[in-house]
Amino acid sequence: MILAQQREKLSKKAQKGRAKAKTLPPPYGGLNTRDSLADMEETDAAVLQNYWSSKTSVDARKGYTPWTSSIIGYVETLMAYSGSTTNKLFAATSAGTIYGVTTQDSYLTDENGNYVTTEDGRTLVIETAGSSTDVTGLTNGRWQYVNFATSGGNYLISANGADDVRSYDGTTWATPTITGVTSANLVHVNAHKERLWFVENGSLRAWYLPTKSIAGAASALDLRSVARKGGYLMAMGTWTIDAGYGVDDLAVWITSNGEVIVYRGTDPASATTWALVGIWEIGSPLGRRCFLKWGGDLLVINRDGVLPMSAALQSSRVNHSVALTDKIKPTFSEAALNYASNFGWQLVFYPNANQLILNVPEVERNRQVQYAMNTIKKTWWPFSGWNAGCWEVFNDILYFGGYQLVGRAWNSNADAGTDISVRGIQAFNYLNKAGIEKRVTAFETVFYTSGSPSVFGGVNVDFDTTENDSSLETRTSLYGTWDTGKFDSALWAPAIDLRKSWNGARGVGNAFAPTINADINGIELQWVNSTIVYEEGAFL
Repeated sequence: MILAQQREKLSKKAQKGRAKAKTLPPPYGGLNTRDSLADMEETDAAVLQNYWSSKTSVDARKGYTPWTSSIIGYVETLMAYSGSTTNKLFAATSAGTIYGVTTQDSYLTDENGNYVTTEDGRTLVIETAGSSTDVTGLTNGRWQYVNFATSGGNYLISANGADDVRSYDGTTWATPTITGVTSANLVHVNAHKERLWFVENGSLRAWYLPTKSIAGAASALDLRSVARKGGYLMAMGTWTIDAGYGVDDLAVWITSNGEVIVYRGTDPASATTWALVGIWEIGSPLGRRCFLKWGGDLLVINRDGVLPMSAALQSSRVNHSVALTDKIKPTFSEAALNYASNFGWQLVFYPNANQLILNVPEVERNRQVQYAMNTIKKTWWPFSGWNAGCWEVFNDILYFGGYQLVGRAWNSNADAGTDISVRGIQAFNYLNKAGIEKRVTAFETVFYTSGSPSVFGGVNVDFDTTENDSSLETRTSLYGTWDTGKFDSALWAPAIDLRKSWNGARGVGNAFAPTINADINGIELQWVNSTIVYEEGAFL
């Protein structure tokens, strides 16, 4: 009996040294900076850069190609004109010029399809310029705009708070005659219930024109007696709700101090058809472009995050979980603290990729980052490398503006011919047993690719988020390659090829995180899963 017990103990001790394996799906939960590194879902990521979630994997994000660089100044606004039969795209720059950029520039490329640059390597060589100079002599390029239709046609109406309001009718830019207020003081415009509404720069007065008109006598709606915290109006939006007797559009203003003022009605001059719904306090807005129409709701960018208006007013800054950005709350809060006054905060919805993109201007006209939310999974993915000051969706295509550039985004596997750097550290995993020391011995990555990327990474130990730069060997493709593989003998690959390989790994600890990094150019990379091989120790 004693001998049998001793044998059992020895057997269990020997089994403790046997290798075990745990396979993890990719971090399709996106970035999580809200939860502790020690308490994340295994499908989240502690560090992410330039990854995006697809249906079955986590992929390197798509890149951009230059649309036009035959312009002067930093593009601060992209405006899309929607006419009855004509659609056009315009770029307003810091040099005070509005360019027509509907047509793409033609760029010189070499025999490999790479862009040819000037001798300093900084400027692309243009064969034929597609842009046109439409308006010059403006004070700045920071316009807010709407499309508005009247019996006279379809118009793009824009205001920037420094120049007279401008209109475009599909052919010509003009200055509509607006009386009763100094047109150059109007900084924001919104179309609401067949009227154009404007926000006056540095004021708590909103101005509105007669119905179905782009010019004429403007009337004031003075909100000084309504706004209890002072400040000035930043923006106006339209919030569509079910009022109990049907869908209704409410007029919404937000002040620089975060007061939201909501009215219901049609004619502001009539007390019987116009009434104050309420006043709420939320975080102060970030930029003039703080509103985005979102289905039947209205999204707002403020110091508390990106919030649906319906949830923001109900929570009154108490329940932060109502923010769409809740999972990246610390990251957002830091950005709001450091960059709130910078120009370039904006939300844009790109339905073709199910993306809601938040633009964060870390350094004006120099460095911006984006946080893209997957609108199906409600997960967040940080992007870098696109120094975008503004965004627009035109003809269902995503564009951004930067320094002397309009880029067409999400249409290539490189950033204008340069590398896309992807970085990812998955949530740390206790490998089924917390509190037990484990020794990692091997690591396998599985991914699909359309080329032969150099992949780096491995396994990080015990909440170390330092970038792992160990080279990961990958199995050579079984398929033939162009100009190398032989016809009638080589296997020809599908669009993307499965790659996997075991790599040695070292580390002793309690929790472990797969990390995969790469610099890709012209190829796809899809992270499918990771497997960690380890040996268990005993309780300490």
